[in-house]
Amino acid sequence: MDRIKNSGFYKLRFFITPEEFRSVLELFEHKDTQFRLTNGDRTRHDASQVNEAYQAYYRYFAAREKREGVRPFFVYSIPVTLQQEDSGFFARNEGVQFPYYGQWAEDELPCILLSFPKGFQINMEDKQGKYYVYEDIREHRPLTYKLFEEITGFIKKRTKPLRFSALDPEAMKEQKPTVRISRDVMQDMSTSWIFTKYGLQIRT
Repeated sequence: MDRIKNSGFYKLRFFITPEEFRSVLELFEHKDTQFRLTNGDRTRHDASQVNEAYQAYYRYFAAREKREGVRPFFVYSIPVTLQQEDSGFFARNEGVQFPYYGQWAEDELPCILLSFPKGFQINMEDKQGKYYVYEDIREHRPLTYKLFEEITGFIKKRTKPLRFSALDPEAMKEQKPTVRISRDVMQDMSTSWIFTKYGLQIRT
């Protein structure tokens, strides 16, 4: 049997304001959800602490002056229990590379990657021994998948694909990363230190 089938993740990369992010967290209310840091202790945070962590990450990039000696990050595992379903999401910051005079810039634009596995592992056994396959997560965790769709749909309605121009030896070439940002983020980032430093321009 094909073990590769249904492997991988459903993904959404986005960057929204802390106020917009707070609205996303509200979608988890009244659901059995945890937010855990990916440290050795798997420290648990409540929604308020998660939002504070996102604020710190956002403000670092939206500021007009870069804070030296700081490396912001936002990384959480999000276990979810819906009725009898145990599954969960993963959220972490990523960097968006862009060219600067013929090479990659030393800084990267920010975004958050929200992911949900496509496969549900099923352990099996036959005459040759034990093995496993990945079956469609939507069949085994339909409620959790529905929540993922609700969250990503909520974000998509409030964002647009990020399009911006970066300085290039030939011309100001349009960059098209797989990231969605909101209108308010466009305004904040247009005056940020990273856009000023590299002469970036958002295309609306």
